[in-house]
Amino acid sequence: MSENPYGIDGIVDGVDIEWSDARDANLANWEDRVPLHLEAYNLTALRDDPQHLSQVVADDLPVLTSHLGSGSLAGLDVCHLQCHIGTDTVSLARAGARVTGVDFSPSALIAARELAAELGIDARFVEGDVLEARSLVDSQLGADVAFDVVYTSIGTISWLSDLDRWGEQVAALLKPGGLFYFRDAHPFLFTLDDEAPDFTVKYRYFGDGRALAWDDDTTYVGDGTLEHTTTFEWPHSVSEIVSVLLRHRLQLVALDEGTTLPWKFMERMVERPDGNYVFPNEERDMMPCTVTVVARKPL
Repeated sequence: MSENPYGIDGIVDGVDIEWSDARDANLANWEDRVPLHLEAYNLTALRDDPQHLSQVVADDLPVLTSHLGSGSLAGLDVCHLQCHIGTDTVSLARAGARVTGVDFSPSALIAARELAAELGIDARFVEGDVLEARSLVDSQLGADVAFDVVYTSIGTISWLSDLDRWGEQVAALLKPGGLFYFRDAHPFLFTLDDEAPDFTVKYRYFGDGRALAWDDDTTYVGDGTLEHTTTFEWPHSVSEIVSVLLRHRLQLVALDEGTTLPWKFMERMVERPDGNYVFPNEERDMMPCTVTVVARKPL
């Protein structure tokens, strides 16, 4: 483990840091995660079964396609923001989409391209910050490229300081009439102390531009430790998520809150047969686990 250059010990809230510095720290951390995630993600199932979909996409697809006129992704151009190593991206392609993934990690995109090639999937990948996604697509694919669906799901916006700029990118990437699909851990879930024996609020729900800094040499899945241990995240409330989309003239189609997660947020969560995790029965109706937002760009 390298020496922490940010002076962060454990968890520190209310950190003022420039986006460029936080982005660099987060990038170094996510670069370290790639080899661990290549071992821990279920790539074998994707390789062995040409019908297999990632857990995330398997959960998202019925909801997403219910808001498409065709009821299917077949033949649609889909942009997957913050695509990481591409397991969800190739799963969207298996559902019929023409896919483009966007991510800031060079190592993750190397892995994503290799996975797509191995599976015989024609996918495009764009390297750079999601907060510059429109200009990145312009420069790397062409200014005439736009998408029927923009998709982002699980583990995404907490890594972004400027959600208004994120909403601007989403709107600019969509074709008129295009659909935006978003699902992530519920912002209120992230206020909890995940080591407490009950639901104890420990962190802020509302954002104010300051970051929550972590010094942790582990990742959410897989064994091994990280060399670059400091990360910075930002809280974004449900109202902020919806408001930035409305501000950029997207029309709200659906808003839902769910009770399952694709990873074990707290030790007392129980794994279901489908691989998702839930709180015990007596607590399940007390805490939202995810929020899903679907919005459409007007014609």
